[in-house]
Amino acid sequence: MKYTKSIAVASLATLILSGCYNQPGLTQDNSYNRTKTGALAGAIAGAVAGYNTKGHHKNRRAAIGALAGAALGGGAGYMLDRQANEIAQALGTGVDNDPLAVLDPNRNIIVSKTDDYVKLMFRDRMMFATNASTLQPSARAKIQTVARLLTNYPQTVVAVAGFTDNRGSYEYNQRLSKARASSVANILGASSTKGCSYAKPIAPNTSPSNMALNRRVEVYLFADPNNMIDPCI
Repeated sequence: MKYTKSIAVASLATLILSGCYNQPGLTQDNSYNRTKTGALAGAIAGAVAGYNTKGHHKNRRAAIGALAGAALGGGAGYMLDRQANEIAQALGTGVDNDPLAVLDPNRNIIVSKTDDYVKLMFRDRMMFATNASTLQPSARAKIQTVARLLTNYPQTVVAVAGFTDNRGSYEYNQRLSKARASSVANILGASSTKGCSYAKPIAPNTSPSNMALNRRVEVYLFADPNNMIDPCI
């Protein structure tokens, strides 16, 4: 019972702040789930911390803690939501969180987002020549577009991973996937670059069309480095 008022205040703070962050004009995806989730978690943590401090006026401190926590948590979520929308629009697509989108052979670029990161997936057929790791001019232009947008978010942590199909040895494909990821990472100023070889396939490597789905580069944008994942697993 002693946390009831704190959590109630936290919920109110979340509603207030999510209303402030839900700005119009970002038309690609208006769900803003990361903003709401981050604000709620921050608000509850702030409220409990404020309530548990010694002294009088616990409810007042809980309210202040809730508002501060919601602002911090919601701000991180809002940044991810806004990044996803801006990048998708600049790349001529939308934000698509449908897990089946990656199976569409006509989708060369897929922008998706979770509570912890934004992911950009680029098919290698638009990125590189066969067995090459040098970006083709049109692909370089797209990556440079992303890099320019990221200058507005200097706190974002960028990670890049390359993936191949299973033709050839694992070691050869690991080197190729790492070299391709590095070509993208060098433009984006990524802090992490990995070659995943043919680990984590999107589809079984049983046909040329499936193999084409598996050849890709993925870019991850994290608001918090503590939320970074291993893209090869």
